Amino acid sequence: MAAINIDEPAVLIREKRLGTINAYSGSAEELVERSHAGNLKDSKRRFSQCLGCNSGQALCQLSMIEDVAVVNHAPVGCGGDFCEFNFVYRIEQENRNLPERNGRYFSTNIQEKDTVFGAIKKLEETVEKAYERVHPKAIFITTSCASGIIGEDIEGAAHKLTEKLGIPVATCTCDGFRSKVWTTGFDAAYHTVLRNIVEAPKKKADYVNVVNFWGSHVFDEIIERFGYKTRYLMPFSTIEQLKECSEAAATIHICPSLSTYMGAGLNQLYGVPEITAPPAYGVEGTDRWLRALGKVLGKPEIAEEIIEEGHRDIVPKIEKLKENFKGKTAYVMAGAAHGQALIHLLSELGFEVLGASVFHHDPVYDSGDPEMDVLQHAVQTYGDVKNYQVCNKQSFELVNALNRIRPDLILARHGGMTLWGAKLGIPTLLIGDEQFGIGYKGALNYARRIEDALDSIEFIRNYSEHAYQPYTKWWLEQEPGYFQSGGSGKCPSGRLVAEI
Repeated sequence: MAAINIDEPAVLIREKRLGTINAYSGSAEELVERSHAGNLKDSKRRFSQCLGCNSGQALCQLSMIEDVAVVNHAPVGCGGDFCEFNFVYRIEQENRNLPERNGRYFSTNIQEKDTVFGAIKKLEETVEKAYERVHPKAIFITTSCASGIIGEDIEGAAHKLTEKLGIPVATCTCDGFRSKVWTTGFDAAYHTVLRNIVEAPKKKADYVNVVNFWGSHVFDEIIERFGYKTRYLMPFSTIEQLKECSEAAATIHICPSLSTYMGAGLNQLYGVPEITAPPAYGVEGTDRWLRALGKVLGKPEIAEEIIEEGHRDIVPKIEKLKENFKGKTAYVMAGAAHGQALIHLLSELGFEVLGASVFHHDPVYDSGDPEMDVLQHAVQTYGDVKNYQVCNKQSFELVNALNRIRPDLILARHGGMTLWGAKLGIPTLLIGDEQFGIGYKGALNYARRIEDALDSIEFIRNYSEHAYQPYTKWWLEQEPGYFQSGGSGKCPSGRLVAEI
């Protein structure tokens, strides 16, 4: 783990900074042990079906800042994410009663000749046109594989344009090939903001930073009880708000996988405390998280009041619903820390979590605080998860695992993965709002939605009888980690496939 260094133009990738891995097949308990021993190495796949691009994750965070423009220095095809982000941007503007307007995204449209003769002039012209058309408060230049291969001085061009236009023009180095870990793109975006936008604090403010995607604002009610306001970063922030986020009383993570770099950066550079307890998922997790928040904000008595109210008013409703889940099994598909938090939640609701497929694994987070280890908390509190896969969206590994395990329920965070549960006749619940499950109310929200999902079993079974399954019988007979580590032949059952 390396300290946050904003003197460097590009963020140090997660593979080198945190020891993050993309491939693993084994048990959660052994993964925790190997992570803490410091000898876990990433596996290599002889076959890979897909891979997330960290450029898309950088765009995910930068594109929805309210008063900026984003210039993607790339072939126009790399701007495919613009459509998705603009859709979310418009929907969430309406949810927040903000003025409806399209995102301000531009592409330099690098072509083959530009890779030979250079594209800096095209970049400068595009940035200037973006400024003329939308008059942003800042412009972010996101890089790509194509611009990275050319190897031009994009940082120098950004400095020149900053002086010319009188606004920050900042480079976000997120070339797709820089990192195999998709979440490095989040780090790249936060590195750019910390380096070019955030200013030293001038005063101590009355708000708490909540680093999130674009979920519902469930933290408002909780934070107000402590006498503070919430400030959500970075989607729907303004440049002025980002300048001032160093003045916050604390930083909250809705998911450490997303915001480890931002929270640690604000702490290391400006002394903003971060809440390093695992996210507030489940009753026990919410208790722990509230006590950590109360300690940091200097109001532990308020935390105890909220805990008492939650146990009195909400927990009995959860306990009643748990009666419906006795003897049920579950499987989790999600990003790393969020998926690990869902293991907490399902275990508390009475499910036996038979397995999980998460998209990467961080042995440590940027804070370096062991309290932030969500998977360790899950294993220590609820026991081992025997079938734990790190599979970075590899559908073929997921289907293999599900076909073997056949749980009663699949809990998913991302679209595109849920159809596999339906094809296999397994009720699958997709929750897109990352804040839907936060706190005691969030645990009750999930319990109710899970009950509804389980009631769909007859429909799902009927659907599966007519669904097309693209994978061969041969593949479904192999171990999920068959293509990992570069070996050949069938992996022995139960063998750790990550190189250790």
